This record gives sequence, C-alpha cells and structure tokens, in this order.
Amino acid sequence: MAKLNCLPLGLVLVAPAQADVERLEINGQRRSGYLVAEQQGASWLALTIQQTPQTVTVISAEKLQDFALNDLQSALEYSATVNVEQVETERTALSSRGFKLTNRQIDGLGLNHDYGTTTGRIDTALFERIELVHGANGVMTGVGSPAATVNMVRKKPTSTAQTNMTTQVGSWQSQRIEADISRVLTDSLRARTVMVMEQRQSYLDRYANRSKLGYVVMDYAPNSSNLVTIGHSIQRSDSDSPLWGALTLYYGDGTPTQLPRNTNMATDWSYWDTLNRSSFIVIDSQFNPQWSARIAYQHSTTDEQSQLFYTYVADADRGLDPITGLGLVGYASDYDYNDQHDALDIVVKGRYQAFAKQHQVAFGVSYARLDYRDRSLYDFSSGLGFPSLPAVTAWQGDSPRPNLIEGLACSDIDTDQRAVFGQSRLQLTDKGYLLIGGRLNHFTATGNGYGVVHQRDEQRFIPYFGATYKLTESSTVYGSYTETFKAQNLRDRSLQLLPALTGESAEVGIKSALFDDNALLSVAYFQITQRHLGVSDGTVINPLTEAPEPVYRAVDGITSRGIEVELSGQLSAALHGSIAATSFTIRGDEMVANYTPKNLFRGTLSYQFSQLPELKVGINLLWQDRISRFQGVVGSPYSNAGEAIISQQGGYSRVNVMASYQLNQQVSISLNANNLFDTTYLNSLLWSQAYYGAPRNLSASLRLQF
Repeated sequence: MAKLNCLPLGLVLVAPAQADVERLEINGQRRSGYLVAEQQGASWLALTIQQTPQTVTVISAEKLQDFALNDLQSALEYSATVNVEQVETERTALSSRGFKLTNRQIDGLGLNHDYGTTTGRIDTALFERIELVHGANGVMTGVGSPAATVNMVRKKPTSTAQTNMTTQVGSWQSQRIEADISRVLTDSLRARTVMVMEQRQSYLDRYANRSKLGYVVMDYAPNSSNLVTIGHSIQRSDSDSPLWGALTLYYGDGTPTQLPRNTNMATDWSYWDTLNRSSFIVIDSQFNPQWSARIAYQHSTTDEQSQLFYTYVADADRGLDPITGLGLVGYASDYDYNDQHDALDIVVKGRYQAFAKQHQVAFGVSYARLDYRDRSLYDFSSGLGFPSLPAVTAWQGDSPRPNLIEGLACSDIDTDQRAVFGQSRLQLTDKGYLLIGGRLNHFTATGNGYGVVHQRDEQRFIPYFGATYKLTESSTVYGSYTETFKAQNLRDRSLQLLPALTGESAEVGIKSALFDDNALLSVAYFQITQRHLGVSDGTVINPLTEAPEPVYRAVDGITSRGIEVELSGQLSAALHGSIAATSFTIRGDEMVANYTPKNLFRGTLSYQFSQLPELKVGINLLWQDRISRFQGVVGSPYSNAGEAIISQQGGYSRVNVMASYQLNQQVSISLNANNLFDTTYLNSLLWSQAYYGAPRNLSASLRLQF
C-alpha cells in the first residue's frame, strides 16, 4: 500500500541528490492516491485547497494511471461536475454547473478558447495532474465562462533519475507506447522527456486515429534563489473518416432513427488532422523567505487541415423519409485553421505583517494574444459537393471525392487581452481570513470572419471576494463571489455577432479533513448567472458560402443554482477514492435546461489487498439524469403534422473497472474494462445531431519502472 507523503507548500530550498549545493525547488503539499492538497489554478497565493474559498477538484496521477485515462476528455469524465459532451469525434464541448466551460490553463497560465470546444486529442501523458476550479475564476483568467476552469499541470524534472515505460493494447486494434524519462544532468541542471505513439481503430465504421506526442522540459538552478524552467511539446492527432456533425436523430414523422451504434456519416476520403506546438519558459525567483516572483511565458500554435463531410435534411418539411430512409444530402468542405497564442504573466507574491497579523499578497500584469486564420473551400460545380445520399441505413461512406476548389471564404481575426491584477489574503482573527482582489481587463478584437466584421474594444473590472473561517482544526467554512466577461464570436440569424457574455458566480460551503487528514470532504452551494448566453438557433444559409451555417441567439439572465458534494482521499488503510455528486436547476431558457444533465454522480474507488499488496482493484461509476432536445414540429406531409419532435436520452450509468498486479519492483500489469455492462447512450444533445458512445471495450498494459 502506498504510504502518505507530504511536502510543505510553497518555495523550499532542498539539496539535489548529487551535490551539497542548495537549489530552489517549486514544490507543493502532495499526497499519494486520489487526494492532492495543493492547487495552482485558483489563486496566485500559497493556499491549500482547504484554504481556497471555492471548490477545487484534482485528478491525480494515480487516478490517471489506474483507469488508463490517456486523453483529457476521458480524464474530465471522472471529475466532479464536468459534463463532457462529445459532439463530434474531433470536437468536444465541456460544461459545468450548467454552462459551457471555455477556460483552460496550463501551469496556471490562462488560455481562453473562443469557441468553447476542444479539437483533436490532448494526451494526458504530458501532465502530472489536472485541476478543476469550480465556478468563475476572475482573478486568474478574467475573460471567459463562470462555469469552471481546467488547469493542466505539466510534468517537470524530478530530483532523482526515473524511467517509466508503458505498452498498452486494447479493443479495436488500439496500440500505445509511452516513455517518461527524467535525469539529473549536473548539480544545477535536470531534464525530463515524454514520448507517446498511439494508433487505434474504432467502433465507428471507417473511423481511425493516430497520435504522437513529444515533450522535453529542463530546469536550471544557477543559485539557491532562482530556477529557470524551459520546455517544448508537440502533439499530432490525425483522424480518418471523422464525424463533422453527427447522426440525424429523427425521421420526418418525428419517430427516432435509432441507428446502429457504429453508424458514421463521414466519407471514406474525409480526414481531420491537428498539430499542436507549445513552448514555454518560467523564471522563479526567491528574494527572501517572504517574497518571490514568477515570470511565465508560453507560445503555442494550432494547425488544422481537414476535408470534411456533413449531412443534413434537404427538405425540412418532409425530413428524413421514415419508409425509405431517403432525404439526406451531403455538404463537403476543405477547411484549414491556424492560430497563434502568446501568454505572459508576471507576478510578485509574498507575506507581510500588519496589525499584529500575517497576511499574503500577490499582484502582477498579464498579456495574452490570440490570432487565428481559417479558410473554407467548396465544390459548387461538379455535383459532388452537395450530393443526395442513399438511404441512411445503407450509407457506406462511398460518396465520390469532390473538387474542393471553389467558394473561398475565410476569417482573419486578432484578439488582445491586457490585465493588471491583485489579490490579498488578510488574517482578521486567529481563525478568520478575508480574500479580496480584482482584475482590470482590456480586451480588443479586430478582423473579419466570413463577411462579418469583428471589432471589439471592451474594458471591465472583475472583482473577487472570499472569506474563510476555521470552525475546528479540521473544518473550514467559506464564501466567495466573482465575475467574468467574454466577447463572443457567435453569430445570430442575421449573421451578426452576439453581445459580450457576462457572468456572476457566488458560492458558500464547508471543507472538512477526515480520516486523520487523509481525505477531504467538500460541500458547496452555488449560484451562477449568465447574460447574453449564446444558445443554438438552428442554421441559415450563408450568402457568402451558399452553405448552411449554425447560428445562435443571446439569452439574458440564465441562472443555475445547486449543490456539489465531493469526498476524496484515503478512506481506509486499503481504500482510496473520490466520490462526487452535483445537482442543480436552470432557469431562464427551457432548451438549455432540457439538453443539460442537471444531476451527475462520479464515484471512483480503488482497493489494495492487505494479504496480497501486489494486487489492486478499482471501480468507477458515472451516472447522469435524462436530457432532451426540442427539434421542431412534424411537417405537413405527415398525418401527425404539427406534433413536437423531441429527441431524448434517458438517465444512464456506465461502470468501468480495473485491476493491476505488481509482478516485482520494476514490472506491473493492469487490465481495464470500460462500459462494462455495454450501456447504449447518446454522447450529447447540445446540438441537434448526435452519435452514440463507445460500447464495452478492454485494454491491457505492461508497465516498467526503474
């Protein structure tokens, strides 16, 4: 059984393994198993999760390894409150507390994503852990959604040499090789590299993916007061026959299509390739025991190349014929996307004495720039760009490749965000603390996207208030309030941009350390209000491209209220776990309320046998309640014309299990089974189209550690 290990939070001086020279180490209070006490994503201040006046969930390295959570989407499914909506094979939308989750950080450096979807496959081999800050994260990000923030903490060099090699095989001919090597090169220089190669087929007809990851990071300590960390990662994800859009869920008379789970509307020639590069440098300096500074800069690029095939109903009144299965047409496009993201944070933090109490403060400046270009090409002349399809049940993806050289349409948009921020934790009494701060954001956008001018110049102050009070040595009550705002690039039915999205987030709760401080229980009540939220409003024909385009409407005053309960850590000598439940209501828009699961449960337990400590077994249960989506009304050709068409997904659960065995000190094997009881379910009803989640699947891993 792994033993509890703790390191003091903050900046500490330790001696490297091969020398007597002190060097600066950036450490935190870490614990084995499923409990992590530190956080980087919620505050610049040196606060533990229990001291933070917001709910913070951490997906630990051990949980990632136990359940073979090899990509970000899979990992977040195991996290409290996050609803992972796999809307297409290559695009994933995340939501939390009822709203779209658009905020992402890496090592605490904010990376807001305009569209709110993640494209391609983000491999978790890059990360030591994944943090989730629930609710708005005003001081750290400012711009974005008040739902939550995902902070991914990269792996860093270790103080001793280590080598980890993993091979994995699984269902649908999946194969994966992963290497993670860390070395101490000199007294002051360390390095770590991570490499991954993976390829897999799929339960979906024709779909396949190949991905590669390379990551190198080094840290250099010129003296005991400074540490420079520099790294670069590159990840490629290439997919054959990916879904663009998904399955039509209903026939013209309103009856559900209920197509087989393996149905894929992509063609055999379509593809979607994504290349992500990221370089970063972080300089940490310790001026004295009370004061330190950090300069962090990241440059990242995304390149997407694709030829895609979307299917939709040609005649909205007649719809998809329930007898013949005819009525779909295709829509082919050659689409390229490129972006460049630069982010810089400079922060100074420290402790000071005032009124016979010790306080903390952090302040700094932030700069972020996102420039993106994309272009689309179509085929309007050959007849292959918008072909009529055979019966949906007979589709084999064999539509001829079109000549995608016409109808050039593009966007060229630059966004810029500058901010100054500050935050202080004031000790009012021996047990009571007040956390106050704010962020002044200046956001600009210029450019043109598919015939629409993107011109924004907005400035907003984002306040933050929080308070904590220690009821006992193990229990703390808290409350917090903050805001966010975000300029949207969504367009309405007139193809005009929606107004800026604003959000307000309030939360009160209690956090208690249990089982000799080996586990943490969090209970929170929250309320979030979003104004000008963009929700789906169907499609219109873009006169520039002559192709259908999704459009949105701005809804004012959508509010979610609810509770979250989470218990994570070591529950007994042999049992580790994380158990979380979320329940909330949504007011202000019926469509949003209907397609959002409002009750979620996530439970993960692992058990290590005392009589056979080499053996560990685990189980994970994911449950959500029913969702539905109003799709329109039955058209005039049918006897039930005018009836509402509603797509539904009943409440469902999935069970995943694992078992691992330590053959000796260096070698272990593990088995994983996902969706053990082969539940059939739609991945999402966020959009009018959807596809089914993966059936039962298995994997086996061999791991070498030395």
